[in-house]
Amino acid sequence: MATYTYKARNWDGKMVNAEMDGESKEVCIAKLREKGYFVTNITEKKGGAGFSLSFLERGVSSQEVCIFARQFATMIGSGVPLVRCLTILQQQAENPAFKRIITQIRADVEGGATFSKALEKHPKVFSDLFCNLVKAGEIGGILDQILNRLADYLENSENLRSKVKGALTYPVVVFSIAGLVVIALVMFVLPQFKEIFMGMKVELPIATQILLGTSDFMVNWWFVVLPTLFGVPFLLMNFFTTKVGARLFDTQILKAPGIGMMMRKVAVAKFTRTLGTLIASGVPILQALEVTAQTAGNIVIAEAVDKTRVSIREGESIAEPLKESKVFPPMVVQMIAVGEETGELDKMLSKIADFYDTEVDNAVKGLTSIIEPIVIVFMGLIIGGIVLAVFMPMLKLVNAADG
Repeated sequence: MATYTYKARNWDGKMVNAEMDGESKEVCIAKLREKGYFVTNITEKKGGAGFSLSFLERGVSSQEVCIFARQFATMIGSGVPLVRCLTILQQQAENPAFKRIITQIRADVEGGATFSKALEKHPKVFSDLFCNLVKAGEIGGILDQILNRLADYLENSENLRSKVKGALTYPVVVFSIAGLVVIALVMFVLPQFKEIFMGMKVELPIATQILLGTSDFMVNWWFVVLPTLFGVPFLLMNFFTTKVGARLFDTQILKAPGIGMMMRKVAVAKFTRTLGTLIASGVPILQALEVTAQTAGNIVIAEAVDKTRVSIREGESIAEPLKESKVFPPMVVQMIAVGEETGELDKMLSKIADFYDTEVDNAVKGLTSIIEPIVIVFMGLIIGGIVLAVFMPMLKLVNAADG
């Protein structure tokens, strides 16, 4: 929240000099206009905002954007004016960050900007896909239909993301917990047994010696081991956000056994759903492919789509360059070719997306059913191996005493 000093004429023409607090200059202007003021000058007052807790605010989720699109479409379809729709949505928004963004959009629209241009100022919330579809809706006079289509697209995308996230979350959480348990056993429990083992007059098994050596190393060099264990994943995650790292990750993830096939199906479902939605909304094919490449979520897929766009510009069909990329399954290429020949490409892409959504669902269930026993066996081997290595010297001592 900042403080602004403004000069404005009120409803009877008198000049007013005053201050007011607001999230932005546009928000303050909108509020003054509601009061009937004509603003001639407004500037931010330095040092007048006080301490802000805006950094604690959460972001805007895709679910909130989806609800925004659905409610907006309903109101526009019922004949509610655009600015009134934005006012209603701003008032009922529970997320402070989203409320502030909607308020800024309303101020821009009141200032003469188109709805799509106002949305483009908030790329972290409204993607290129969202803005391009809204622009197509404004041009075609079917904004309510476009927003409903957008809401359907966002809901399908969110369901797809949830399925994949659910499949990957389980093994990551289990392996993380297992890792913490192993670290605790090696660093805190095994040193207690070491004193007992030292008093035994038996030769320790190789497995026990290795385990105790590992424990000594981790206890003595914990300031190196722990930062390495937790730092390496962090560094890898940062590396995979770079262009080289993202290309390496996206290439290998599509080749990985088991999960690779699922991720390929996810990429195909997202590609066909996005492109089909854009084409059905009247977005030109070259622009639609450009937006699809930007929102692909996988560099390998994005590069294949970009090559397709270049080929189409040179007069080729969509199906042929997709086939040459060897990224998309033959069935997908053939169905796209049929859609081009029949003039119903958008419907064909929608059918492919529905089919692959089902395929992803089945792949997630199959992968989960395989991962669960693997995780259980892995944990059993690790924990069981440690326990066995700890008790082997005791069993050896008992056998020696009996002998």
